[in-house]
Amino acid sequence: MQEIAYAKLNLALHVRGREADGYHRIETLFAFCEDGDVLAMEKADKLSLEVTGPFADALGGEGDNLVLAAARALGRSAAFTLDKRLPVAAGLGGGSADAAAALRLLGGGAEVAARLGADVPACLASRTARGIGRGDEIEPVEIEGLAGAPVLLVNPGVPLSTAAVFRAWDGVDRGPLGDWEAGRNDLQAPAIALVPAIAEVLQALSGARIARMSGSGATCFGLYPSEAERDAASARIAAARPGWWVSQTRLR
Repeated sequence: MQEIAYAKLNLALHVRGREADGYHRIETLFAFCEDGDVLAMEKADKLSLEVTGPFADALGGEGDNLVLAAARALGRSAAFTLDKRLPVAAGLGGGSADAAAALRLLGGGAEVAARLGADVPACLASRTARGIGRGDEIEPVEIEGLAGAPVLLVNPGVPLSTAAVFRAWDGVDRGPLGDWEAGRNDLQAPAIALVPAIAEVLQALSGARIARMSGSGATCFGLYPSEAERDAASARIAAARPGWWVSQTRLR
């Protein structure tokens, strides 16, 4: 049995306030790509996880991986193999998406997802949804023309701590999320201050209909009118920046 841990995008992310406990209130529109990590599961008497794939080394020391946490939360044992295809600490919900894939394989629900992380409930459904609170209060939405939209994902190869980006946010509430296309990502400016290469990525995506950072970065996405335009941008960026991670996909 296997599940795709679909890459998560924040098409817009408005930070509305910082709580006394250090968490933040946000308004966001989640969307999910057709591609992501791949999690396989086999029956076993003992819980285990093997990580393979191009980004396996980045998780080499994580004995407390969220896949294992999801299984432990359900009191289940299985042998998991995670093909880590998405960069780590990249704003694509990788760990949360992996946990959600484990829950789908094991038959776990939203109650368990909410205990594992703020993005896990949205990743469990992996459908376009509006998120409020910490992002864990979700409401599915239908947006005409979004499913199947060509997307280019670009990461400059620099991991970025979510906590560090939120700490760098200036605390200014710039208003609620309305039309997502006219929206913004309030974490983009503090992320660029920490990793200036993000600004270069956004500039490289300048031909897209919309170019924006996802989550707390450093991955940025470009939505393109056609797959041909997306593929041309992908080839151009890959040739100019061979050290960057570039992935062609579509929205679910």
